[in-house]
Amino acid sequence: MAVRLVVVGGGLAGLSAAYAAERAAREAGLDLRVALLEASTRLGGKVQTAHSDRFVLEGGPDAVVRYKPWALELMRELGLEERITGTQPAKPAAFIYLRGKAHPIPEGLNVVVPSRLGPLLRTPLVSLPGKLRAARDLWMRRAPRGDEPFGAFITRRLGREVWENLAAPLVGGIYGGDPYQLSTLAAFPQLKALEDKYGSLIRGSLAMMRQRKASREGGSLFASLKGGLGELVTALRNALEKTDLALGVRVTRLERTGTVWRVYVEGGVLEADAVVFAAPAFAAAKALAEVAPRAAEALRGIPYGDAATVSFAFPADQFPATQGHGILAAAREGLAVRGFTWVDRKWNDRAPEGYRLVRAYLSGEAARQSEEELARAALADLRKVVGRSVNPERTWVFRWPRGMPQYTVGHLERVQEIEAALSELPGLYLAGAAYRGVGLPEVIRDGRAAGVSAVTYLTGKTHSSAR
Repeated sequence: MAVRLVVVGGGLAGLSAAYAAERAAREAGLDLRVALLEASTRLGGKVQTAHSDRFVLEGGPDAVVRYKPWALELMRELGLEERITGTQPAKPAAFIYLRGKAHPIPEGLNVVVPSRLGPLLRTPLVSLPGKLRAARDLWMRRAPRGDEPFGAFITRRLGREVWENLAAPLVGGIYGGDPYQLSTLAAFPQLKALEDKYGSLIRGSLAMMRQRKASREGGSLFASLKGGLGELVTALRNALEKTDLALGVRVTRLERTGTVWRVYVEGGVLEADAVVFAAPAFAAAKALAEVAPRAAEALRGIPYGDAATVSFAFPADQFPATQGHGILAAAREGLAVRGFTWVDRKWNDRAPEGYRLVRAYLSGEAARQSEEELARAALADLRKVVGRSVNPERTWVFRWPRGMPQYTVGHLERVQEIEAALSELPGLYLAGAAYRGVGLPEVIRDGRAAGVSAVTYLTGKTHSSAR
């Protein structure tokens, strides 16, 4: 007799969960039937690749990092090895816009901490007094153990200038929202560990870089697929053999009767032996309000911020020359955008010959505008950065309301509270960006782990029933 798994959410976490569950069930000899329910009319979540007039546009994330292996491992499993591509060579690869000029990001940063003193001493991004203040990190006392806002942590160790002109631009491009309020322990536990072990972020980073080099295959830190990350979504969908996909289906609540889960959707109900909930935390909070009120309360405590991207196409002869792959905005530059990517310089074959493709990223309050307002704001900032009144031939806008979970102080405790509450409800698993990492590799790892855990539970349940 077949056992039933319902996966709620068709982003990369949900698709990875269904894929991993099918594989684990085959290995266990389990007759598994999966239903994947997605509230929107498309799969992929924030991974959205659009093809328009030979332009390849990423509406959400545009890359995965190579040193977190889970995304690349999945691509290879799905037969996409030959489609994996790295960024075009560029040194320096990225700049920071400060006081009206573009300055290279110093080489050798360990996340946001200098691991080489020479580039830090030479960079104009930090003044001489700011560099002297950063050097105090070498003999400052350790802080008491415990969490604190990441902005407070970096300012305490390295000073305000390093935070505003280096760390905030880099972190804001990853997490969106207010980077100052990020939980240090949830978002950057490795940096807190350096303080605890070495008593200094700089000393710890220097020691780490002596021990190992950053993982860069072919000199490229970032990877994608030749036709965009949407190829991964398509490959996952095509790999599912025993999964029924239902789009435009919103789950309203969960109920548990005996060992059976009842999954209520608008206009009906499904029964399942296990559930993987891979939709955002606020959707999980609503669905679990009755069956797991303690978990729902903690889920409601995970805030979300808005995000948006705006892509522009320009005739190449009408756009000024640029260096590297892109530019980030320093904290006090007054720009609405977090930064710009020179897409045609970062990736091969993303724009037809004779065109430049530029992508702006906005988050937080700046991303809450209409599509027209977002396009105007991004273009105004682009003109400031390049120093010319450029006019795009094409514009594409992608909006992600409540698209970015925010790991604020106390995030680890909230996740622990959720996990403790769900341990009392066998057969229910949560996955996604809201819990253990916002990057695509972590989301894939999380989804796959949930799918495998669900099958392990179902296998044990089936064997118990047989006895």
